Amino acid sequence: MKTIQNNTNPSKDNKPLLPKERVGARFWGLGVIFDLDRWQEIWITITHNKSRSVLTAFGVFWGMFMLVVMVGAGVALKRGMNSQIEGFATNSCFVWAEQTSEPYKGFKKGRNWNMLNEDVILLKNNIPEIQYLAPVLFGGGGNNNVTRNDKAGSFGVKGNYPSYNKIDESIMIYGRYINDIDIVENRKVCVLGERVYEVLFPKDENPIGKNIQVNGIYFQVIGVARHTSDINIGGDSKETVVLPFSTMQQAYNQGNVVHFMAVTAIPGVKVKVIEDKIRAILKTKHSISPTDKTAVGGFNIEDQFTMFLYLGIGIGVLIWFVGMGTLFAGAIGVSNIMLVTVRERTKEIGIRRALGATPNNIISQILSESIILTLIAGIGGLMVGVGLLSLVGYGLSQGDQFFKDPQISFTVAIAALIILLIIGTFAGFIPANRAMNIKPIEAIREE
Repeated sequence: MKTIQNNTNPSKDNKPLLPKERVGARFWGLGVIFDLDRWQEIWITITHNKSRSVLTAFGVFWGMFMLVVMVGAGVALKRGMNSQIEGFATNSCFVWAEQTSEPYKGFKKGRNWNMLNEDVILLKNNIPEIQYLAPVLFGGGGNNNVTRNDKAGSFGVKGNYPSYNKIDESIMIYGRYINDIDIVENRKVCVLGERVYEVLFPKDENPIGKNIQVNGIYFQVIGVARHTSDINIGGDSKETVVLPFSTMQQAYNQGNVVHFMAVTAIPGVKVKVIEDKIRAILKTKHSISPTDKTAVGGFNIEDQFTMFLYLGIGIGVLIWFVGMGTLFAGAIGVSNIMLVTVRERTKEIGIRRALGATPNNIISQILSESIILTLIAGIGGLMVGVGLLSLVGYGLSQGDQFFKDPQISFTVAIAALIILLIIGTFAGFIPANRAMNIKPIEAIREE
């Protein structure tokens, strides 16, 4: 009797042919083995039904494209918001005097009161949490109240301390800002806003040392300031002439009245803490009822910035939630198509199993096809999305827009690719598991 031996590794002469014979060519490089035939087989499988592959990949492409565009738009919105407040202290609040709403200590309801110079010293001495405190005066505009030779304009007038530029920063185009010596010596000097300079002086003329008239009084120009934020307190800063606080009080007979106070808190202290202390001290000093909620007007910038911060976080979470949802929808499409592919290749998979292919071989093949299809579509969506953001960013750069420089960071791009790998693996897992459970005998009989 002739003995038949089971040879699990048949030679070339008696090796059975597979529907897709694999040559097993391998390339070694940098310690990594690349199975070139596997890549060829993956490519043949993907391109076997081009229309189906394209339609399937489009779901992933669109999901990645939308994720990139929405993240870029969110970045542009955040940058636009930051540009609006650039140079403005986010840990600041402002207080001013208003009519009382309650009678107190013999005073009637509706009494007018004023903050005074001594209140500035009182607050500084009793509230150690204050970082900067800047009293402010506002002057009336009037028709052509600011003049130089034959040129004139109607502009606002403001009296500031040097510390105000620490709270609401301006960049000096010419010269300098108000300093402490100007305050102490009551110097008749001024700082012009950009628009004031453009009206009173020829283009590119250096205004430093030149004299202008403000409400009939001469002042020497010591600087031209460019306001960095879009927040304007007491009028447009571009159309404002800034005088030393003490000079404005003296020159325009303002007495010792303070119209407005700008205050910032030291790092680590909530502005609400110093705001409450300021209100309490001013109410006590000026005989105002402690329960009067309207006598001391105020505005807490920190609360507004915190609201915008949470709004930005919410928008970011929504963007990623929608983008990830779209990507996973595309992954479901890839998974469904891979299930169809596995169904069509049932007989082939069965023959491979019968010839000794391990479950890991089958799983890795299906997962590879799913991951490659997902990556090709996703990288395409990433590139198109980045290209669109670049075009939009170029268009927005031509003007002063609220949306600025929409783009995604390198970290976000890498994270998106990692997510693609995870999604591709997820999309191929169910089809791979289905392929692994195919029984060789049943698969061979499949028609």
